Amino acid sequence: MKWVGTNRRAGVAGTACALFCAAVLWLTPAANAGELATLRNGFAIPHDHHLVIGDTTRLYLSTDDSSFTDVPTIEITGFEKDLTLPVPTESSASGPVVSSLGAAAATKPALPLNQVVDSASAAYHLDPDLVNSVIHAESGFNVHAVSPKGARGLMQLMPGTASQLGVNDVFDPEANVTGGSRYLRELLERYNFDLVKALAAYNAGPQRVEQYQGVPPFRETHAYVARIVHEYNKKKIAEEKAARLERTSAKLPSRPPTATKPAAKATGAEPSR
Repeated sequence: MKWVGTNRRAGVAGTACALFCAAVLWLTPAANAGELATLRNGFAIPHDHHLVIGDTTRLYLSTDDSSFTDVPTIEITGFEKDLTLPVPTESSASGPVVSSLGAAAATKPALPLNQVVDSASAAYHLDPDLVNSVIHAESGFNVHAVSPKGARGLMQLMPGTASQLGVNDVFDPEANVTGGSRYLRELLERYNFDLVKALAAYNAGPQRVEQYQGVPPFRETHAYVARIVHEYNKKKIAEEKAARLERTSAKLPSRPPTATKPAAKATGAEPSR
């Protein structure tokens, strides 16, 4: 059954949820003193260093820049030194840090999250804005988020659900988002594309939705569904407004060239030579 971690649901009045710092699996050696990026939803993402790239901030998880995650800059409220979490090296790790995908997964070039979302959305015929809204609610764009009950990664897949979806490495953004998008599509088809029911099932599990014949009476689930629907609708309204402005601008006639005022004619007779 799918379960969502108890991260704070921003924008839902009266909902008090516990915050937690997500565990991070490091693929390469890094400095002991790194940074913590605090997000608006309460998550804190440990990383080595960061780089602001326009509207996106890239959080590098290793000193050699081989592993990173991209987070919308607007979601980050601040940075601070992380002196509390020593980073294990490959030699001191108690076990492998990659799954059965093998060592090659650790060196696979990481794609920007927007490309990952666009690819998964296209594969399962979903709106990328919807997938992004689900990721925002689930993990706050934290690739390494882990809930108290074990849901993991960007789209917070439980181990059993991940296994059924063929996701071998839940902390691989591409695998996680692809699996989560597939699961969301299956739920939409299951409930005849009723988005509210599909989101409720993603949060509380299909069994609960069927038990209550709709959104189960859980405060967490109601807040979860409301947040995603509100954020998704807000994006669609903004896109429609931008499209209308663009169409209006295209229909406006071009301004005619400014006419040059003719010079005033001289009055009186021309003087004789």
